[in-house]
This record gives sequence, structure tokens and C-alpha cells, in this order.
Amino acid sequence: MSGTQEVKGRLFFAHADDVVYSKIDARNGAIGIVPESMPRVVFSSEYPIYAVDSKVALPEYVKLLFRMDSFRVRINSLISGASGRKRVEPTTLESIEVPLPPLGTQQAIVAHWREAQEKIAATAKSADEHDAAIRKNFLEALGLPAKVKGPTPRVFAARWSDVEAWSGKAVHLGLTRGDMRKGRFPVVKGRGCLVSVQHGCSLGPSPLPTSLEVLKISAATRGEYDRNQRKFIADNPQIRRNFDLQANDVLMCRTNGTLAYVGMSALVHEDEPDLIFPDKLIRVRTMDTMEPWFLWLVLQTPALRSQIETAARTAVGNYAIGGTDIWNFDFPLPPLAIQKKLVAEVAAARERIAAHRTAAAKLAADTSREVEEMILGHRPPPVTKSKA
Repeated sequence: MSGTQEVKGRLFFAHADDVVYSKIDARNGAIGIVPESMPRVVFSSEYPIYAVDSKVALPEYVKLLFRMDSFRVRINSLISGASGRKRVEPTTLESIEVPLPPLGTQQAIVAHWREAQEKIAATAKSADEHDAAIRKNFLEALGLPAKVKGPTPRVFAARWSDVEAWSGKAVHLGLTRGDMRKGRFPVVKGRGCLVSVQHGCSLGPSPLPTSLEVLKISAATRGEYDRNQRKFIADNPQIRRNFDLQANDVLMCRTNGTLAYVGMSALVHEDEPDLIFPDKLIRVRTMDTMEPWFLWLVLQTPALRSQIETAARTAVGNYAIGGTDIWNFDFPLPPLAIQKKLVAEVAAARERIAAHRTAAAKLAADTSREVEEMILGHRPPPVTKSKA
């Protein structure tokens, strides 16, 4: 063990290429290699540090060993401590026998893993770039700026015509994130395009399974509808009627400790007969003049975010908006045909992006399985082609 030089606060030195793991999370694959860019760092005693003998093993190979499913199963059978805080002590780790092929084989395995990681990263980057392009194209179609500037400065100048509220933050957000009223299409208040803005159910969850479930706030805060984020709640006909969920409902986060999550929205894709929404979410339904998909997309734009963050109030460490705010937000209202066209373009692009992300996830899973098979000797490592 290389971390023998104690510093203030019982911290221990580690050097480039040392292997470090977390006692608590080793069973989840929490292991890393100190990079060359950090030649000398310190860790607490919760992170044992090992110098790898370069004559017999590669640091990256050791990292891959730790992350094998079979190795983690073995660790889980040996860990000690209270539930949820189980630690893998160095003596326990050091007692486990592991496959240690020749250095050349280790190098081939590591090279295979690196090549896959490069492909996965390239695919993820491509998906992110396509996603950014979609957002940019959508904003440009609305006649709104695609670039968002930084945080509110302490001092800035604005024209009198840009002052819509006695708030420096509100004025700066309007200037840097775009103003719906300066876009390409007419703008209406929420009351001119929405038919319903409904706060959710305030009843607490049921400790026992029931025939009705309620969404968690996390079902909407990431900008995508996740129906798996739910829990049981007492069932009765009135609750079902008041807080039902139908296809094309838009759910908005009413309150959160993080401002960026307030007003985040999700689109319900189909009727949910046995599922309702909680009081921390607001259900929004549109008039026939606005496509629900279009509303959901607009709510993600910087111009709407500026309105949401300006309206958000703070109380007990949380930010919050209400139904009155949503009724008074400004929304662009292109002709319905243009809304449908924009929605179709975004939907098609999102399908392509989803395919890229699915491919990247599959490659990651396949690579993990292949590397483990190579380490265990069940699959030969790829032959490295020699350069002419």
C-alpha cells in the first residue's frame, strides 16, 4: 500500500497511476486511477491507495478487474458493516484471487476497452450536438436567439423599452435569453392558449399497495415524462376525477430547492387510468389553438425559462411558481400548421438521437461483457495488428 505518508487530517498521498478505491462503493465498481495530470493528491482513509507493480499488471487492467460483475459479486459476499454502509476493507480485497494474464494479454484487453470507450464517447458527443442543433433550429424558427449569455452581472445597461419589471434579474434574463414578444409570431398570455392549469393532489402516499398510484416530482423534473417514478396513494373516485392524467397533458414542476428544476415540464404520452399527479406538479392542458407537444417544447426554451425564473418565489429554501404565474406567461402562437410542422421535425430528430444513445448504451454493455469474458479466459482478446 503506497499511502504511507500521513498529512494533516489523516490524509494520505497518492501518485499518478496509483489505483484508488472507495471502501463503501467498491461493490458498485467505484475505483479509479490517479491521472498523469494530478501527480500528487491526497485521500482520506476511506480510499485505500495501491501502487501497481508494473512488472506484473497494468493499472487500467486492475480497474477493469474491479468492475467485473463476477468480481463485484465476490466482494458483496465478503463485505462487512451496517446495511447501506458496508465497507470493503483492504485485507478483504487483498485476499481475493484474480486472473492475471501476461502483460501482453492485459494490454490487448485494455486496448479493446479503450477503443470501445472512444466509440461510445464519439456517439454520445454526436447525440449531444444533434440535440443542441434541434434546440437552435427550433428557436430560430420562432425568431428567438439561440445563444444564452452568462449570469446576471452586478451592473449592466438596458433601454427603457426593455424594462418590463422592476427587477434587474428580470430585465437581464429578458435581454440575454430572448423575449417572446420580439419573436416571429404573435404572443398570447397563458389564458389565451391554455384551457386548464391544475395543482396536484396534496394527500400523502399510502404505506400499503393500493389500486391507485401518484407520480413523484422526479417524474417531470428532468424534462422527460417518467411514469416509473410513482408510489401508492389512497384510492377514491373524487381523487381520480380531480387529478387524472390523459395523453398530451403537460406536467410542470411547481416547487423545488433547485431553481433550474422549477417549471421543468414533461409530456404525458398516453392516458393513465390508475395514476394521478401530486401537489408539487401542475397539470396544464391546452386549447385547440396550441399543440401540447409545442407547449412542452416552448417551456424548455430560454425565453420561457426567463419568465419562470423571474416569477419563482422563495420560501423555506424552495423556489415555487403557481397557476396564476402560468396563466400570465407569454407564449408564442404560430399558426397550428406551423406548430405541427415544428413538432414533427423535432420528434423525428429526437428519434434519431434516441437511436444513437441506445446504440451507445448497447456498445457499453457489450464491451463490459466482452472484457469480463476476456479477463476470465472465456474469450480470446483481439489480436493487435502490427504496424508495417
